[in-house]
Amino acid sequence: MSDQDRTVIRIEGVSKRFGPVTAVDSIDLDLRENEFFALLGPSGCGKTTLLRMIAGFADPSEGRILLDGQDMTPIRPNRRPINLMFQSYALFPHMTVAKNIAYGLEMENLDKADLNRRVDEILEKTELSAMRNRKPDRLSGGQRQRVALARALVKKPRVLLLDEPLGALDKKLREQMQLELKRMQHEFSITFVIVTHDQEEALVMADRIAVLKDGRVAQIGAPRDLYENPADRFVAGFIGKMNFFPGTVAGTGVSFAGQSVLTGDIPTGLSGEAVAAVRPERIKLSVEQPAGDMNAMPGTISEVAYHGQDVNLHVTVDGCDDPVLVRVPATDADETVWHHGGKVWCSWNPAHTRILAA
Repeated sequence: MSDQDRTVIRIEGVSKRFGPVTAVDSIDLDLRENEFFALLGPSGCGKTTLLRMIAGFADPSEGRILLDGQDMTPIRPNRRPINLMFQSYALFPHMTVAKNIAYGLEMENLDKADLNRRVDEILEKTELSAMRNRKPDRLSGGQRQRVALARALVKKPRVLLLDEPLGALDKKLREQMQLELKRMQHEFSITFVIVTHDQEEALVMADRIAVLKDGRVAQIGAPRDLYENPADRFVAGFIGKMNFFPGTVAGTGVSFAGQSVLTGDIPTGLSGEAVAAVRPERIKLSVEQPAGDMNAMPGTISEVAYHGQDVNLHVTVDGCDDPVLVRVPATDADETVWHHGGKVWCSWNPAHTRILAA
């Protein structure tokens, strides 16, 4: 068994109740050595509560959390080889970058020469050496985040927990820091567990993602698996954008609005009401009805939204309460000028249809 397949943290039947409210409901998870793992879900799904239980700031109502096979329940947070980095970063404003990073090591009464060596090493790896004598108020948002990361990593934890670490950054800096976090995780070979409600953030950074809903795991898998093969309608709609065509299972697909069947793979045992689901980037637009075995339907363009790298078109289709979203790359949009009120055909390969329970 490779290191990457070895379980570091095992969550066994963990639940957490606050009075009559169940925040986490019978969760089982294995977090592996040296992986970047994301807990993803909407507000109130239980992801932060689960993270706090791993850190030791909350006790499970039921179940166990094991680290390297040892039950962590009786072990206090400061005795666990786990660090939790908060969104606020919580840097000491009166201390320099180097002093902020050294603080945790000083609490362990580490030998001064060893302490200085480890601080110098982490400053270099996080590209903060030139800022070692600055105080937090002289740092940018991205630099403050790197200081908080360095302070957590200098203690060499087995697992680093990150609670919405990029939430306070603007979009451009957030995208830069996503790649920076991924680079650091590889360089330090530490298991990272991140809590986020940002689907794109999880897709970019994580090796595996657990999607949570109402305190339970709805689906777990690699980013591509979750995006291309969602287990149910909730996951399909939460991970990225998805178009849903409601109908009933019929023959090789879903009978939609009395039109021809939208074909795709039907899950074993699925019958009755269902939805045919397709991603916006999989749909092609044409003025003429497409030939061949494509799923196809006519519609009218109701909105055109320019996004720079692509154009999002909303197409009104009979039988759908919501417009069909079609994402057209800018290079393709240059060839055909789509306009409000234009009559079009939406079509896609049946291999890109996901048929799910309604």
